[in-house]
Formats: sequence, C-alpha cells, structure tokens
Amino acid sequence: MKQRPQGPQASRLRQRKFRALERFAIPEDLLPGSLSASRTRCGKSSCHCARPEDPGHLVWTYTFMSGGRKRTLHVPAPMVPELERRLAASRRFQEAVREVMTANAELLVLARRQQRSAKR
Repeated sequence: MKQRPQGPQASRLRQRKFRALERFAIPEDLLPGSLSASRTRCGKSSCHCARPEDPGHLVWTYTFMSGGRKRTLHVPAPMVPELERRLAASRRFQEAVREVMTANAELLVLARRQQRSAKR
C-alpha cells in the first residue's frame, strides 16, 4: 500500500487492530475442532443402559481435521474440562485474528477511497 490511510476513521481502525493484537501471543496449547457428547448402549443385558427408559452411557468425542482427513478421538470424562478450556481459547484466538484481518481490510478500503479523493 503506497499511502497509509489518514484521519479519525483510520485511527479507530488501527486502534481496533492493535487492541486485538495485544490480547494474544500465540498460546501453545490451542486445539482445533470440536467436542461433543452423545449417548450409547453397551449391549450388555445386565447393564442399566439396557432398560428402555435409561438414556445410556455418556460418551465424549473430540473431532478435528489433520492432513485433510477427519480425525475422531473418544475422550474420558475427566479430560473434558481441559479440552473445553483449550477449545475455547482457540475460538478466542481465531476471533482476534479475524478482527485484525477485518481491520486490515477496512484500512485498505479507506486508503483506496482516500487515494481516489486526493486525485479529484
């Protein structure tokens, strides 16, 4: 970009961008993907899940993409809070990155608009 956009709107956009950048260094324990809970039946006739009124066993599944392939991992219940924390941190990080990129795009639009106005 030849000309850096000027004025109060450009200043607000740059401040918005730098506030988003200040929020995060890249945390090392971020995780992509999602965590979901489902119910299943084990198939044992003596188990509580064999009764029709029983919802079944709670099973947690972590799903993510790696190398273009969908990966799925069954997760024990004690791991769920840690995975939820790491996934939430990943979402916050992605939101901050989107905020920076959006501010950059708006600054580009503003610079282009100001260049056109200066030529007139």
